[in-house]
Amino acid sequence: MNTKKAVFLIILVVLIDQLSKIYIKTHFILGESVTVFPWFKILFVENEGMAWGAKIPGEYGKLFLSIFRIFAIFGIGYWLRDSLLKKEPNLLIICISLIFSGALGNIIDSVVYGRIFGDSYGKLAPVFPDSGGYAPVFYGKVVDLFYFPLYDGILPDFIPFVGGTHFSFFDPVFNVADSAICVGVTLLLLFNKKVFSN
Repeated sequence: MNTKKAVFLIILVVLIDQLSKIYIKTHFILGESVTVFPWFKILFVENEGMAWGAKIPGEYGKLFLSIFRIFAIFGIGYWLRDSLLKKEPNLLIICISLIFSGALGNIIDSVVYGRIFGDSYGKLAPVFPDSGGYAPVFYGKVVDLFYFPLYDGILPDFIPFVGGTHFSFFDPVFNVADSAICVGVTLLLLFNKKVFSN
């Protein structure tokens, strides 16, 4: 895989990610959802921290996370460039490109969304509001929108230890960038012997 194809893949993923987030941010109120299928909803939530809503505590936790993400993207970018120069297997280039594009997509939210958009509480978010946005640079929230409530109910009594208790799957709400990272990492794990054969 050559550099042009890798760059095209990155631009495509970031573009789809950002267009979907901007659409949700400007057409949905925070917490609003649309049911596509019983097991799939478009649900607008914002994530202040890491995966599954985890946060770094303290006044500067969010700033530290945003700066860490920027350093991480440079590291992934170096890995991608090095792999391209060494003509590593195409699958490895695709995986790194997906991880890079996903990380970049979420970094854009964290770094600039707080300045571009107003808040979404009880209203559609204004773009470039006179108030200057809902948060300073590096303190933006990541927009999440895909929700797959595959099961939400009481587990049958015959299941040992957990029978009769409430169980839900799949609870996390995610975005295109998260999906790209997940696919890239999963492929690396599944095909690690093939991609790291050199």
